[in-house]
Amino acid sequence: MPTVARWWSSRTDPQRIDLYTRWSYYLTLALLPLLLLGAVSPAWAGDSPEPAVLLLVVATLATTAACLLLARQGFTHRGAGPDRRALAVAAGAGLLTVGTTLVVTDGPSPAVPWAAGMVGAVVLVASSVTVRTRGLVAGAAVVGVLTAALSLADGSPAPAVVTLGLSIAVVVAVTAGAFRFTVWILDVVLEMERTRGVQAQLAVAEERLRFARDLHDVMGRNLSAIAVKSQLAAELVRRGRDGAVEELADISRVAEESLREVRDVVRGYRGSDLPGELAGARSVLRAAGVEVTVRGEEEAVTLPEPVQTALGWAVRESVTNVLRHSRATSCTVELSATRGTAELRVVNDGVPAGAPGWGNGLAGLAERLAAGGGRLSAGPDGDRFVLAATVPVRVPA
Repeated sequence: MPTVARWWSSRTDPQRIDLYTRWSYYLTLALLPLLLLGAVSPAWAGDSPEPAVLLLVVATLATTAACLLLARQGFTHRGAGPDRRALAVAAGAGLLTVGTTLVVTDGPSPAVPWAAGMVGAVVLVASSVTVRTRGLVAGAAVVGVLTAALSLADGSPAPAVVTLGLSIAVVVAVTAGAFRFTVWILDVVLEMERTRGVQAQLAVAEERLRFARDLHDVMGRNLSAIAVKSQLAAELVRRGRDGAVEELADISRVAEESLREVRDVVRGYRGSDLPGELAGARSVLRAAGVEVTVRGEEEAVTLPEPVQTALGWAVRESVTNVLRHSRATSCTVELSATRGTAELRVVNDGVPAGAPGWGNGLAGLAERLAAGGGRLSAGPDGDRFVLAATVPVRVPA
C-alpha cells in the first residue's frame, strides 16, 4: 500500500483525473458479463442447450472486449473522432449478444428487453469518449425502439411497451451523457494544464527579453564608445601623435561606468523588495487556485532594506515550494516585527505523504538568513507545511 500511495501522490492532479476517468470507463464496461448473465439467467428455458448458453457467454465477453477496445482507442486518439470500425465491431457484437439471449430464453421474454437495454448502454458508454452528446441521444433512441419491439414481441400491451421503451431510452441516454460529461471535464482540465504551461513559458520568455533589453540599453552605447576610442587610440599611437593617453583614460572611465551600470541592472534583477514580493506572492498563488491570506503588509515598508531583502527571498522560496512541492488549497503569509526581530511565517496545506526534506532552495535560503544573523525553520506539521524565517532588525543610530 505505501508503494501505491507513493505512486498516486507522485501524479499531478490532471494525471489523476485522467486515470480516474479511464478506469471508471473500464470498470463499468467490465461489469457487463456479470450484469447481463445475472439478468438473463432467471429466464433461461429449462431445456436451453448448453452450446447456446456457452455462445451467450462468449458473445457477452466479446462485446465487453470490443467496448473496452473502443473506449481505449478513444482515450488514446481523443480529438480524432470516433473509430468507425471499432464502433461497428462493438455494435455488431452487441446485436449478437441480444440475438443469443433470444435463443437462450427460447424466444422473447421480459428479461430480453432489459438485456438489450443493458448491452446498448454499454456500447454507447464506450462510444461516449469520442461521440458527441447528440449522437449518444440518437443511439439511446435506437436502443429504446429495439427494446420496445422486443417487449411487443413478448406480447406486452402497447402502453407497457411504450413506457418500457421510453424508460430504457432515457436511462441509457442519461448514463451515456454522464460519462460523456466526465470526458468533457477531463478535456477542460488538460487544456487548462496546457494553457498554464504556455503561460509559464511566455513569462520566462518575457523576462528574458526584458533583461536582454536592459542589458543592451546599458552596454550597447558604452561598448560602442569603447570600440571607437580603442580604434582612435591605436591610430594615434601608430602615427605617433599626442592624445592616445587621454583616449585610453576615457576607455578606462567608460569601462568603469559600464561595470557600475551592469551591477545596477543585476541588482535590480536579483534584488528583493518585500512589499512587492508579498503582492507578487498573492497574485501568483491566487492564479494557481490557492486561497491566500496575507497579514502584516503594512509593517513591510517600515523594515530596513537588508531585512526586506532577506525576507523577500524567504517569500520567493516559500511560494516556489507551495507551487512545486504541494497540492495546496490555502496558504497564510504572516509578517510581524516585535522586540527587534522581524518574522515571516508561511503556512500551507496539501503536503503529500512522505514529503522530502530540505532541498537546495531551503538550504540556500538558510545561508542567506544566517549571513544577516537570522535563522530558518521549515518542515511539515501534520498535513501542513510551516516555514518561519526570523531576521534581527538593527535600527540605525
